[in-house]
Amino acid sequence: MALINEHYLKLQAGYLFPEIGRRVSEFINANPEKKVIKMGIGDVTQPLVPTVIKAFHEAIDEMGKSETFKGYGPEQGYGFLREAIAKNSYQDNGVAIEADDIFISDGSKCDTGNIQEIFGHNNKIGICDPVYPVYADTTVMAGKTGACQDNGYYDGIIYMPCNEENGFIPELPTEVPDLIFLCYPNNPTGTVATKEELKKWVDYALENNSIILYDAAYEAFITEKNIPHSIYEIEGAKKVAIEFRSFSKTAGFTGTRCAYTVIPKELVAYGPEGDAHPVRNLWNRRHSTKFNGVSYPVQKAAAAIFTEQGKKEVTEVITYYLDNARIMRESLTEAGYTVYGGVNAPYVWVKTKNNISSWEFFDKVLNEANVVGTPGSGFGPAGEGYFRFSAFADRENVIEAMNRIKKLT
Repeated sequence: MALINEHYLKLQAGYLFPEIGRRVSEFINANPEKKVIKMGIGDVTQPLVPTVIKAFHEAIDEMGKSETFKGYGPEQGYGFLREAIAKNSYQDNGVAIEADDIFISDGSKCDTGNIQEIFGHNNKIGICDPVYPVYADTTVMAGKTGACQDNGYYDGIIYMPCNEENGFIPELPTEVPDLIFLCYPNNPTGTVATKEELKKWVDYALENNSIILYDAAYEAFITEKNIPHSIYEIEGAKKVAIEFRSFSKTAGFTGTRCAYTVIPKELVAYGPEGDAHPVRNLWNRRHSTKFNGVSYPVQKAAAAIFTEQGKKEVTEVITYYLDNARIMRESLTEAGYTVYGGVNAPYVWVKTKNNISSWEFFDKVLNEANVVGTPGSGFGPAGEGYFRFSAFADRENVIEAMNRIKKLT
């Protein structure tokens, strides 16, 4: 008799974004004449920039010639891309990360979920609330939790509430997690952490032999100079942190798939006898065993982002999305909403009016304004009463959507 992984049965309802898709599809089928503007799922709308497309074509041409054809590449990623990342994203910014600390993958969603495989089942996991739901769901799938309680929390997870009172930066938990998920700029709130705030977490992890799983997928959207782009800007972080970054939102690679995980050589975790093991070696083994690498044309295209022209073009697209966020932030504020984010991130976090729930607001915005956003409660119980709008949309749709929402009663 084939047995399932019973931990999957603990998962509540559907994954957030498929549930949004289901409700939107039902509305569109019932109202085919309506123009629905989607600003929920954080998928990009602007095309890949010319320098990336040129590199793609060149790489595909190489694949069509026997003398330049590429078969299996290194599972960790081609050296030309790892070196470009190390130099441009870290070393040029004063952070000493080497190319062999970097592992190329097909997405941070995969990496943040898969990373738990190399850590023991008895680890306590700390997760912010609200936050990207993959962290909690994959913790459940990995068998590191008990059942889900009536309040929406799973037994075994240490939840760290992020709210208006603490500026959406969680307090250091009294019950110490072994693995701590942090995400800044934050998804969904769009807020950021200063160097002083991150230093508290690095010091906490050093004191408790914890490891921070730092999702920096949106670092390219940071506009304020005093906000760190990498946790490795904090002294001691290389001993306690793994960093995840992605080209999905930075360069429009949501459909192209390319990301990377950084694991410094200094980072160790411990065996049952207290013996230290380099985490980098464990991830390298997992990566090499279960992954055959990102395709050569994709990596060649990703490397083009770091050329002088590539940087210029990508920056223009990021500025476009940030301008969308500004329009959303200003429009929603004008409409009387309390608004967070949208300055250093492509997300705007909105407090609903009249104490209506997140899903009630979702239905109201969909049915009355024909606009799609994301219910805050889908990111965790502390997200109840909030709503996320994504700036990854065409400008004319952003303006039209905001005008419609202003008319809501």
